[in-house]
Formats: sequence, C-alpha cells, structure tokens
Amino acid sequence: MGKERTRKMRGKKTFGYGSKKKHRGAGSRGGRGMAGSFGHKRFRVMKEKPNHYGRRGFKKRRKKVVGAINLKSLNLLAEKLGKKNLNLAELGYQKVLGTGKVTNPLEIEAEIFSQKAKLKIEEAGGKAIQIGKEKGRIEKNQKQAESGNNVETEEKE
Repeated sequence: MGKERTRKMRGKKTFGYGSKKKHRGAGSRGGRGMAGSFGHKRFRVMKEKPNHYGRRGFKKRRKKVVGAINLKSLNLLAEKLGKKNLNLAELGYQKVLGTGKVTNPLEIEAEIFSQKAKLKIEEAGGKAIQIGKEKGRIEKNQKQAESGNNVETEEKE
C-alpha cells in the first residue's frame, strides 16, 4: 500500500475563505494585536485576559495646595475692608507669607505663618493667631517637648 493522499486544499485558490480579498491584512482580523479591546474585541479580551482592564501600580503623590497671601496684599485687604481683625480661613487663605510691610497693628488669624510674617506683624504691634490643624500639631509638639523636659529634671533630682 502506498502513502495516503494529503487533503490540505491543494489546488484551491482561496483555501476556504471564499473571495481572495476576505483573507488579507489586518482588516480581516479586526485590527492588529490588542486593537479593538475596548470595542469589538472586548468580550474576547475579558474572557482570555481577565486582568487586562483596570488600574495597577502606583499613584503619583499630589502636592498639597495651600492658599497663601503676602503681608503686602494683606495690608491692602485690611484697608479695603476697614477691619483690624482678619480671619484668613473665612477669606479662603491658609498661610501668611512675609513679603511686604504692615503699617497698621492687625490681628490676623490663620493656620500657618512664616517666621518673617509673624515677626513683622508683631513688630507693627499686631498679633499673629494660629488656628486650625497647624495649631493643634504645634501644641502637641510643645506638650511632648515639655513632658520630655520634665522627665529629665526628675532624673537629675
């Protein structure tokens, strides 16, 4: 007995695809690679690669945005409003910066003061009053420092 004849569509021009044009290029595959994974190939991708969609990895840390105002602008604002007591949290600011001069004695309430700003306000005869989150953190640090000092004095005695 001889070899069996192969039946691999020998002599067939189109190899079972009908017209020659039906088996050409990326168009017949619905795009190259993962093209169409959010469209016409979505369910196929979900079935074959269940972890393909979604977020993985790290998120970029975002900087905290703080509304800051300079003493120069603060001085003009106080004159414009005609007030000597200013609560910056109500005006939408968190931090006072030290650029400029304070001409009138002002009482300013804010979460954060730069060292220069605090110094300039007090030199002009005003008060820099800390409120909010920063005040709580500073008081906590001061209490820890005081409790640490008390421990040292007790040990010496």
